[in-house]
Amino acid sequence: MGVLTLGAALPEMRPPPCSSGKTDCIQSKPWQLAFLYLGLGLLVIGAGGIRPCNISFGADQFDTNTEKGRAKLESFLNWWYFLFSIALVIALTLVVYIQTNISWTLGFAIPTAAFIFSIVIFLLGRHLYICRIPQGSVFADMAKVLIATYRKRQIPRPSPNHLHDPPMDSSKLPHTNRFLVFDKAAMVTDSSMELDEQGRSKNEWKLCTVHQVEQLKCVVGIVPIWAAGISCFISMQQMGSFGILQAIQMNRFLGPHFEIPPAWMSLIPMIALSLWIYIYEKYVEFMKRKTHHNKRFSMKMRIEIGIMMSVLCMVVAGILEKIRRDSAIENRTFVSPLHVSVLIPEFALSGLTEAFAAISVMELLTTQLPESLRTVAGAIFFLSLSLASYLSSVLMGIVNRVSKTEDSKTSWLEGNDLNKNHLDYFFYVVGVIAALNFFYFRFVGTRFLPEGDVDPRVKANERRSEDEESGFR
Repeated sequence: MGVLTLGAALPEMRPPPCSSGKTDCIQSKPWQLAFLYLGLGLLVIGAGGIRPCNISFGADQFDTNTEKGRAKLESFLNWWYFLFSIALVIALTLVVYIQTNISWTLGFAIPTAAFIFSIVIFLLGRHLYICRIPQGSVFADMAKVLIATYRKRQIPRPSPNHLHDPPMDSSKLPHTNRFLVFDKAAMVTDSSMELDEQGRSKNEWKLCTVHQVEQLKCVVGIVPIWAAGISCFISMQQMGSFGILQAIQMNRFLGPHFEIPPAWMSLIPMIALSLWIYIYEKYVEFMKRKTHHNKRFSMKMRIEIGIMMSVLCMVVAGILEKIRRDSAIENRTFVSPLHVSVLIPEFALSGLTEAFAAISVMELLTTQLPESLRTVAGAIFFLSLSLASYLSSVLMGIVNRVSKTEDSKTSWLEGNDLNKNHLDYFFYVVGVIAALNFFYFRFVGTRFLPEGDVDPRVKANERRSEDEESGFR
C-alpha cells in the first residue's frame, strides 16, 4: 500500500494527465509500470500471508479441548467475519468516495495508515500470544501415508492392535473407523524390519504412525462438505455481478438530485450479515446468562440453513427480475420504472447465505483439520470463494451455449441489455443447483460431518483420560 500511495502522490511515477477524447495520450514507461506491478505484487503476497494466517493464529489462542474454548472459538469466527464485513463497507463507501472525488493519494494513504496501526497493535500483544511450535510439513506426512498405503495395497485390512501408534503429545489424533484403507500405511507387518530399538519407524515411507494416517483422513473427510460449500457460494456470486446489472437498469434516484451508485447494492449483503451476527451473538449471551449453557446452532443446522437461503435467494431474484423486465418492456424503456429498493430482499438473502454457510464452513475447516493444517484451512476457505466465482463463469458459458437454439436469436444471457435476455431463467437454474446441493449435503453431512461438532482432538483427550483412569498406557 505504501508503494501504491507513492505512485499516486509522485507525478514522476505515472504518465501525465490526458484529457478525455484525445487519442495520442502519452503511455506509461516500462519502469513506471514496473513500480505499479511491484506494489500490486507486494499486495498479493501480503494478502496471501494475512488472510489464512490471522484466522488460524486467532484459533490457536483458544483451547478447543474444552467446551468453553470451542464456544469462544465460534464466537471469535463470528466477530472476525463481522469486522471483515464492516471493513468492506467502509472501504467501498468512504475510501472509494475519497479516491474518486477528493484524492487518490489520500485514498491510498488511509489503508496504508490502517496497516501501520494494525502492525503496532499486533506487536503490543506479542508477549500474550499462544504460539504453536512448528511440527514439520504435514504435506510430506500425507504423501508418506499415500505411498505406504500403495505399497501395502495387497495386505488385508489390519486390526487396530497391529497399528503403529507410538505415544505423542496432547495434539495426537486418535484412531477412527473411517477410510480404513489408509490404515494399511500404519500396519506393522514385521516389527524387526520396520521398527528400531526405540519402537520408531525406520522408514516412514513404508510405515507411518496412526497420527499421520488420521491427518490425511481429516483432509479427505472435509472434501465432500467443502464441495457443498463451494456450490452454495455460487449463489452468492450472482448478486455481485448480475445483481448489479439489475440495479443499473432500474430507477435509482433518491429525490430529484441524488442517484444511488449501482455498486452500493453490494453493501446490503454485508449489512444483513453483520446484523445477523450481532443479533445471534447477543442471543447466545442472553441464553448463557439465563440457562448457564451455550445455546448455539449446530454446524450442520447452520450450513443447511445457509443452503436453503441460497435457494430462496435465487428464487426471489428470478421473480424480481421477471417483474423488472416486464415493467421495462411495458414502458418501452431501457431503465425499468421500478425503484432499485425492490432488490433489497435478494441482496439481503445473499448476505444471510454467507452468514450461515460461509462462517460455518470456515469453522469446519478450522476445527476439523489438524492444528498443523490450520493455516492451510484458512487458505482453503478463500480458495473455495475463488472456485465458486470460476464455476459461476463456467456455468454462464454452458447456459449461454445450451439456451441458444435455432429458433431463438439470442441466448438467455447474451448482450448487454437485460430486457432482451432471460436472466430470471438463469437464476432459476442456479436455484435448482442449490436445491440439489441441499439434498447432497443432507446425504454427505450424516456421513462426514462430526457428530455434535466435536473437535477430533477432544476425542483424543477423552480416550487418554479413560486410559489413565483404567491404569492403561
